[in-house]
Amino acid sequence: MTISKESQGRLREVAARVAADVEEAMRSDIKRALRRCDPLLTEVLEYALFGGGKRIRPLLTVLSSSICGRRDEELYLLSAALEYLHVATLIHDDVIDHARTRRGRESVRNKYGMAVAILAGDWLHARSMHLIGQITGPEGLSAFCRATGAMVDGEYLQLRHAGNIEMKEEDYFAIIGRKTASLISSTCVLGAMFAGGTQEQQQSLGRYGEKVGVAFQVVDDLLDYLGDQQQTGKKVGNDFIEGKITLPLIVALINFSSTSKSISSEAICRICAGSLNFSIISLTFLLKPFRYSKKLASSSCCELVAVL
Repeated sequence: MTISKESQGRLREVAARVAADVEEAMRSDIKRALRRCDPLLTEVLEYALFGGGKRIRPLLTVLSSSICGRRDEELYLLSAALEYLHVATLIHDDVIDHARTRRGRESVRNKYGMAVAILAGDWLHARSMHLIGQITGPEGLSAFCRATGAMVDGEYLQLRHAGNIEMKEEDYFAIIGRKTASLISSTCVLGAMFAGGTQEQQQSLGRYGEKVGVAFQVVDDLLDYLGDQQQTGKKVGNDFIEGKITLPLIVALINFSSTSKSISSEAICRICAGSLNFSIISLTFLLKPFRYSKKLASSSCCELVAVL
């Protein structure tokens, strides 16, 4: 699927406006909610929330609600609440992974310590639940909690498969479906629900969000091998070195002979130990899987258009 440069430009403009409005909503909400809290919490949250990010989830919330006929100030607070949950999961992910950096700078865990990071993530999660319950009622809160539960389940699946070179493609899609696609799907559902959209609209937009989530994660995992740190803010090979087995490597290992798999397993161990350059295995084994990942991401994009 090809998008014209003109359409890409318009989408970037819309995304930038939505991001600015959502950030304004977050700043106002934090100021209001933290009037009597420890100043350190305010500092940590501002560091975590306003250090960059694509704001994809708020954008999809706003667009889904707009499609169903409603766009007002409260919508941006709902979008902010969903971004709170996303950032909370990033903070907690960095605790689990012992990550030193996030988006090209120190992670909250590395800058403020593990205890502060966990508590900041907990606050964001709690505030997110409060706002979503307040704005969308029990039905919206229930949808939100289902997505949160799926994300936790996906994290457990990923932990179970860490470093597992026998991991299958279906396991990979089970992980990203729960960890990434579930929240993105729920942002679309909640946007439609906020606008009073029909069940059919909510379900269609939910499926759309799920396809967006899958395509997004496949591309993000591909960028772990092919990305430019200057653009992504993420060190190439970072997920790989943390033992996260993603689609390019899974496809490569499936196509290896037993001898090649043995050689590649040794190379993986040496990379993780720091004695072999990451680019060696990337260039040697993964050219065909790179093409496969791109094809799958493109296919998912075509499917999400068909859903609408």
